[in-house]
Amino acid sequence: MKSLVAVLAACVTLTACAPSAPPATNPLPPETAVSAPPRELTAWPDAVVYFVVLDRFADGNRGNNANVDTSAKGTFHGGDLAGLTQQLGELEALGVTALWITPVVDNIDSFVTGAGFPDWGYHGYWADDFTKLDPRFGTEGELKQLVDEAHRRGIRVLLDVVYNHAGYNSRYMLDPKTKGWLRSNENGTCGSDDITSCVSGLPDFRTELPEVRDYLIEAHLALAKRVGLDGFRLDTVKHVTHDFWQEHRRRLDAELGESFFLLGEVWGGDAQSLDPWFEHGEMDAGFDFSFQGSALGWLQGRGRTVAFDRYLEQREKVRGGYLLSHFLSSHDVRGALDQLEGDKELFRLAALLQFTSAGLPMIYYGEEVGRPGGDWPDNRSDMPWGARGIAPGAGKPRDEALRDDYRKLIAIRKAHPALSRGVHTAVSTAGDLLVFSQKHEDDEVLVAVNRGAEAAELSVQLPSGWTTAVDAWGGAALTINGDTIAGSVPAKRAMIITR
Repeated sequence: MKSLVAVLAACVTLTACAPSAPPATNPLPPETAVSAPPRELTAWPDAVVYFVVLDRFADGNRGNNANVDTSAKGTFHGGDLAGLTQQLGELEALGVTALWITPVVDNIDSFVTGAGFPDWGYHGYWADDFTKLDPRFGTEGELKQLVDEAHRRGIRVLLDVVYNHAGYNSRYMLDPKTKGWLRSNENGTCGSDDITSCVSGLPDFRTELPEVRDYLIEAHLALAKRVGLDGFRLDTVKHVTHDFWQEHRRRLDAELGESFFLLGEVWGGDAQSLDPWFEHGEMDAGFDFSFQGSALGWLQGRGRTVAFDRYLEQREKVRGGYLLSHFLSSHDVRGALDQLEGDKELFRLAALLQFTSAGLPMIYYGEEVGRPGGDWPDNRSDMPWGARGIAPGAGKPRDEALRDDYRKLIAIRKAHPALSRGVHTAVSTAGDLLVFSQKHEDDEVLVAVNRGAEAAELSVQLPSGWTTAVDAWGGAALTINGDTIAGSVPAKRAMIITR
């Protein structure tokens, strides 16, 4: 093994040191540009996304393991495309309909030491060659097999792609033909704004150069066509210009069709700050970074219930035809269960709020079975497989009861388009009990969540046209008195009320 020079001591992960504020310096599209019409997303508004850090999920081929050390946090652990394909039944049974996997391009074959320990490109974001797959993840044939098998199970596949940067000391930096494609700390050419900065010290592609733009777009689109991908998850979106993303969208539409889905990461994104990328159709959906903090904060007693309800209502003020993807945990933020100090009662409520809110819910691998997560790098720990002998997480405990609850939540969401497409309306916001309605066409659902330490009495108006009311979530007793639904919501419990 050889070590690269130490890089920014606290910034060796891809986005761990990115600012939390919405983008400010990314140039907006020209004023003469015409806003793109809303795109037809068909089934995507009803999708449930499952995100896998490939190396940490399942090892299906021990023959491609290299530099694997499952006892160390920064090393490869052996997860690969073959292993994920073998476990697609796990995702199908859970009810997910879309799979997002970390990048599979060939990554640098060395480690960095800025974090105080050897840190490798096991996550896939430190590319060495965009035209090849990393043999530690598998072959192109295995990627196509994953996509084909996922499609057979009704699961679409999003591949994570990076246009902003290459890996530390990658071949692009060493090859005289491509060295001029990059800004770098080594050459003193990194800027100080979002576009020209070198995120976490990584060499920054000059995507304003036509040859760089064409090379990167062609490399990713060619792979997508060969293996039949359904879309991309776009990394570090705000660090690349709008004109690049608009050209990217035009090329995708022409070569892969307008149904090819783009889910983008704009650090700190929410309904308002993502709009410049939606206005001109540069992506179809963006991650809602506001949901985790708002939901967990309210559940932990921070802030009034009425304020949290107003937040949920504001989330729906996204440009028509575009989506927010809300999450509780990810590879770049501290996990929700860890933030809740292991309180699974509150975590269940957080999951329930996620699956009863409009948008594109994203499950981070293993949180559905109680993977504790934590802050980086613990938020990238191995998938727990319990008694099943699946490396690298064989023997790690998993909460099957929690997984059953996730399955139920997903099933309820699928049965009620109001939960994915509906309009949010406050019903009651007194004290610790939040009651709201989600309504889409003739489908309406009432959601009641009690964050308090004591039971809360429920008394709300019976929705128009209802003659019965049942708790589809916990089966709690409800009574109808005239035009009123009444019941009791226990402490740290919830109801999903349908007719």
